[in-house]
Amino acid sequence: MPSGIWPRSGGLRASGAEGDVETLSTSNCARFAAKPLTHSGTPAPVWLAALNDDPLPPLDLTDCPGLVVVAPHPDDETLGLGATIAQLAASGVDVLVVCVSDGGAAQPGATPLDRTRMAATRQHELRRATGILRAPSPVSLGLPDGQLTDYEDKLTDVLAEILDRSDVRPWCAATWRGDGHPDHEAAGRAAATACARTDAVLLEYPIWMWHWATPRDPAVPWDRAHSLPAADWAVLRKRLAAQCFRSQFESSADSPPVLPTYVLPRLMAVGEVTFH
Repeated sequence: MPSGIWPRSGGLRASGAEGDVETLSTSNCARFAAKPLTHSGTPAPVWLAALNDDPLPPLDLTDCPGLVVVAPHPDDETLGLGATIAQLAASGVDVLVVCVSDGGAAQPGATPLDRTRMAATRQHELRRATGILRAPSPVSLGLPDGQLTDYEDKLTDVLAEILDRSDVRPWCAATWRGDGHPDHEAAGRAAATACARTDAVLLEYPIWMWHWATPRDPAVPWDRAHSLPAADWAVLRKRLAAQCFRSQFESSADSPPVLPTYVLPRLMAVGEVTFH
C-alpha cells in the first residue's frame, strides 16, 4: 500500500475464544457526533483528489462464492455496496441482504406511531431497491433502530447461523466497525465476531467515514482499504436503487430530508470501498 496519502493505521490483531478477530482500538462515534449532518463534512472533490493521486488497490471478487450483506438500516446496503451487489448478482453469485433494524427512528422526536409508519415505508423502499439491484428479497430482522448496541450478541448469533447454513461458506460484508454511527459500528462488530466463529471472509464497507474523516486520517485503516470497481451499468443501477429511499432524501412539510442533499452525490463520487 503506498504510504503517501493513506497512512498505515487502524486495527490491532486480537485473539479470542471465537478466533482471531481484527479489532479497532477505539470507536469513532465521537468523531461523527462532533461533525453532525448539519455540517457538510469532507467534500467529494477532496476525496477524489486523494484517490486519484494514490489509488486504492482493487479487491478481486472472482473467488467470492456468495455474499451476505449486513445493513444496519434499510438503504445502507445500497449506499455502501449497491453496485457491487448488482454486479455479483448479474454474474450468478448468490447475494443475500440482511437488514438489521426496522429503520423507524430516522426522524428525531418521532412518536411510536410515526416510527411504525416510517419502518413500514422503509421496508417497502428496501424491497424495491434490492429488486432493482436484482438481489433476492432481503431478510429483515426488525431490531429497534438506534438500539443495535443492545442487541449485539443476539445479532452475532443470527448472523453466524446465516453464514453457517451453506456448505459453501459465503463472504460477509458489513458496515465498518469504526464508521462512527453507533448502529453501524454495532452491526460491524457483530458481523466480525460471526465471521470469526464461522471462518467466513469479512469485508467492511464505510458510509459515514466519508463524512467525518479526511484522506490522511489516522483513525482509518487505509492499509486494509480496497476499491470495488464497478461497470457503468452497475453504478446506474445503484443510483436508481438509491432513489427508492424517498423517505430519507425528500423533505416533508414538517421537516427537512433525513439525509442532506450532499450525501448521495458524495457516495456516488467516491465509489465503493471495503476494508479487508
